Amino acid sequence: MKIISYNVNGIRAALNKGFIEWLEAANPDVICLQEIKAHKEQLDLSLFENAGYNYHYWFSAEKKGYSGVAILSKTRPDKVVYGTGIAAMDYEGRNLRIDFGNVSIMSLYLPSGTNDDRLGFKLTYMDQFIDYVNNLKKELSNIIICGDYNICHTEIDIHNPVQNKNTSGFLPVERDWLGNFIDSGFVDSFRHLNKEPHHYSWWSYRANARNNNKGWRIDYHMVSDEMKDRIKRAYILPEAKHSDHCPIVVEIE
Repeated sequence: MKIISYNVNGIRAALNKGFIEWLEAANPDVICLQEIKAHKEQLDLSLFENAGYNYHYWFSAEKKGYSGVAILSKTRPDKVVYGTGIAAMDYEGRNLRIDFGNVSIMSLYLPSGTNDDRLGFKLTYMDQFIDYVNNLKKELSNIIICGDYNICHTEIDIHNPVQNKNTSGFLPVERDWLGNFIDSGFVDSFRHLNKEPHHYSWWSYRANARNNNKGWRIDYHMVSDEMKDRIKRAYILPEAKHSDHCPIVVEIE
């Protein structure tokens, strides 16, 4: 199974930049989208169906033009779960899950902490989310949590760790949380197979950051430990330029 995760920074904008043509060429079995910034009523859903994704699920923020996640699949899942049941998360449309038998795939969009209020919201969200996942693991052992975590885990995941040490997304409290999350029973699939530096999934629009590859790796496929030996490939697609993020891919046996 080939699974892509992609923060599209607005699905309508991405569509105008050739997203469908790229999707047909990439040809994943499942693609998890974040920051769709749209409700499905605002989209021509036949575009996705004509590309082979007859099963598409949208969980938008209640606030229009903001946040939201989606999952497109070539195969009908056995179960679809919208949200987590935690009101603050679900109001912003940040979690969507599909299950195939005993395998669960989630599209996750963790908040950014761009100011003090949002940082506090993010930290609360992170604590609630790990409780949610721990409970989920009592039901399901094969979980793949795809998405934009808005956190760089280690220094190798950011182009300038010293300059960004006090920037949200690379704060010690965020990095510790992500480390604890991994230690709770997950594998960072990309780092599991790729140890080299200078691999990023997001770049600022400022200062020609993308062309200079001054980026952050904040998008992950976190795969439950039980599936570790089934991870066959994990890679990043920086040449796809529909967003300030790029797609990331994991292939699971």
